[in-house]
Amino acid sequence: MGSERTEMRKRQMSTTQETPGAAPAQLSTGNRGSNACCFCWCCCCSCSCLTVRNQDEERARRTSHELQAEGIPNCEESPAPTLEEVNAWAQSFDKLMLTPAGRNAFREFLRTEFSEENMLFWMACEELKQESNKSVIEEKARLIYEDYISILSPKEVSLDSRVREVINRNMLEPSQHTFDDAQLQIYTLMHRDSYPRFMNSAIYKDLLRSLSEKSIEA
Repeated sequence: MGSERTEMRKRQMSTTQETPGAAPAQLSTGNRGSNACCFCWCCCCSCSCLTVRNQDEERARRTSHELQAEGIPNCEESPAPTLEEVNAWAQSFDKLMLTPAGRNAFREFLRTEFSEENMLFWMACEELKQESNKSVIEEKARLIYEDYISILSPKEVSLDSRVREVINRNMLEPSQHTFDDAQLQIYTLMHRDSYPRFMNSAIYKDLLRSLSEKSIEA
């Protein structure tokens, strides 16, 4: 009997020791499961937020590009220039910039010199002046600033510090004339710097020669 009781006590003690050990194991497993769920939830939440944010940014960029594409066409619609008109371009820069055909030809030349942004900026400013809706003016002014004034833009135009300060003040309350000083400065730059080279370029000379030959044949 004594030996049986001793054996029973050993079994009870053995069972008691195993039971506490099993509980922490279960708790440990439960904690791992809880942590895993928490970790996954955090990751999913983070990924979801990033996805929504990226979609919003992409939508904003797409809207910006769509507005820009509508406001600044790749090429202005215009009839083919006449010989008289092309000859007039040589008389003054103002006459060149007065007609869509002249601006298209000059813009083609600027593209070869990697300075097309000057014409694009000037055209965007001209279009802004035609707007009367306040919300449209504010949106287009913002796009012009981002595309041509911001130092982060690859199409930034060359402006002095005084004009940049004027623009920054004007952007507090954008209007049709927010970029007037900058537009004049870029117009002057194209006149003094690019226009003389355009008149001596193959683009202008080939066009003039082609129209002259057609005029003779006629």
